[in-house]
Amino acid sequence: MTEVSIDGARGTVVLRKGVLHVQWVQGLAISEDAATAVMAAVKKLSGGRPYPMLVDMAAATSMSRGARRVFARPSTVERVALLGSSPVDRAMANFFLSMHSPAAPTRYFTCADEAMTWLRGE
Repeated sequence: MTEVSIDGARGTVVLRKGVLHVQWVQGLAISEDAATAVMAAVKKLSGGRPYPMLVDMAAATSMSRGARRVFARPSTVERVALLGSSPVDRAMANFFLSMHSPAAPTRYFTCADEAMTWLRGE
């Protein structure tokens, strides 16, 4: 397992069993700068190789327009599972997916096991 801190103490990105796991700090409003920092951490961990990515949205409180644009750009991420647990998480995910066409297939989940199954293509 390899872990990289998201610049600015915003959370961590971990590469575990072939899946990138993004964990934000509690209460974070995801800004364009935070989105850019997480994608830099993803690039560092992936070394240019494609990996699926699980993003735990439960700690985040909001996502800016700039952050949504950053996450919609092409990257080495091959699939994205957005994992949430509240109506706010679902609303953020649905808003992102309705406003942007992410470069990688992206889906929202409330169950981590289902998200991992989808990410691994099982």
